[in-house]
Amino acid sequence: MELIAPELVVVLVVAIAVATAVSNRLRVAPPVLLLAFGAAIAFIPVFGKVELPADAVLLLFLPALLYWESLTISLREIRANLRGIVLMGTLLVVLTAGGVATLLHLLGMPWGPAWVLGAAVAPTDATAVGALTRSLPRRNTTVLRAESLVNDGTTLVIYGIAVAVTAGEQELTVWNVSGMLLLSYVGGIAAGLLTSWLGMLVLRRIHAVVLENLLTLLVPFAAFLLAEAVGASGVLAVVVAGLVVSQVAPKLDRAETRQQVRSFWSFATFLLNGALFVLVGIEATIAVGNLAGSDILIGLGLIGAVSVAVVVLRFAFLNLSWGTIRLVTLRTGGSPREGHRDRLVSGLTGFRGAVSLAAAVAVPRVVESGGAFPDRDLIVFVTAGVVVVTIVGQSLVLPAVVRWAAFDGSGEVLEERRSAERTAIEEALDALPRLARKTGAEAEIVDRIREDYEGHLALVKAEESDDDDHPLLVQRGAAVELELALVRLKAATVLRLRDQGDIDDLVLRQVRAEYDAEETRLLRLDERE
Repeated sequence: MELIAPELVVVLVVAIAVATAVSNRLRVAPPVLLLAFGAAIAFIPVFGKVELPADAVLLLFLPALLYWESLTISLREIRANLRGIVLMGTLLVVLTAGGVATLLHLLGMPWGPAWVLGAAVAPTDATAVGALTRSLPRRNTTVLRAESLVNDGTTLVIYGIAVAVTAGEQELTVWNVSGMLLLSYVGGIAAGLLTSWLGMLVLRRIHAVVLENLLTLLVPFAAFLLAEAVGASGVLAVVVAGLVVSQVAPKLDRAETRQQVRSFWSFATFLLNGALFVLVGIEATIAVGNLAGSDILIGLGLIGAVSVAVVVLRFAFLNLSWGTIRLVTLRTGGSPREGHRDRLVSGLTGFRGAVSLAAAVAVPRVVESGGAFPDRDLIVFVTAGVVVVTIVGQSLVLPAVVRWAAFDGSGEVLEERRSAERTAIEEALDALPRLARKTGAEAEIVDRIREDYEGHLALVKAEESDDDDHPLLVQRGAAVELELALVRLKAATVLRLRDQGDIDDLVLRQVRAEYDAEETRLLRLDERE
């Protein structure tokens, strides 16, 4: 069956919508429900033989998911915590893949499939704990997200080597593997830099919002394909391109473009992430159908063993690396930034997710010689099981651990936001006379704008006082509610005028777009109350 069959698209969207709607009520993580929906869908005869093309899985899902993560991460915090991010994004991934592969081999799996499965479950997925990480300080959240970006590139290099060697496309030698690793990293970084540079070059020369948005859509896929074309890591190329664009694009694009980009990418990645979990649920169920009864029991045992192994390896690495760093820093007169609370929380945030699933499903069914890829169905089944176990098991424990950790500084983002708003308003007020002369604005207009800005500045300073009963904050709450009611009344009025035939649909859409932007702004203010 074609992957783009209309029936499958409809079923995917319905499954995502239902899982999202009921996950909070059932207190079950959405990815688990999505996998369950996928398993149920696989029993429908028309979907029981859906096969995902290996190359399409990596190309359709990973560039978009990783690009949005790269665009929305803090580069400043990455620089400040680069040591831990690099260690966990490279060395921990290699050790996890090797440790799991060794365990699987000891349990009877050949080395080739063992390394493929080890590489698939090695990377973490920070997006799976997005709701929980809001309660963590920015540094902890950034380290988790950055780790997932770096380790995605590392693990897919290992994964690609393991698949190629197992399929007979490459020979396993020290020089061969070293060359592939070097090409993957250097080529991937170069492809990301080149693609982002070309993209920003074009962005400087276009002024249409539609074209600017189209360019942001092309960058991750172009970076991925360019890197893959030269045998490098497409994932690293996408991550590098995203980081560069996140720093340069805000200086070049426009407000309308940024609004559309945020809306498009947040919704697109939500759909892609959900669709991937559903599709893997379908594939995992099909894989179970291809396994004998004894193989299913073996697979269940492997799910338990691998789930325990990835957690134990993560905790062991965190404690050993911390001990080593502590010895070095103490000898040099410093002290490690991470404490036991950081290590415990980090150890319990090793969720497996979309990248692991995409890697497992992307394993080809047929090798170069024409035979079946060994243990392919078992790899898909075990990977899906490990994702479910880590999400369910660790998500039950993590909230209590986060509360116990009682980190300081969880409000630092809010503090910086207030500081940024205050500084921007103060500089705007200082520049108001000069800009008024430049634009020719009359004194009455200048006074009105000054009054608005001074009122906003007073509100920001009231927020900084952390006094919830401050008169200005109480008044602001009532004012926001009043403005919301008024803008909704205006929207209802233009809708009535359209229904009466007094205005055209085109006019309705234009006016409602302005009212919608105003309502969205007010709702965000209301959320800060």
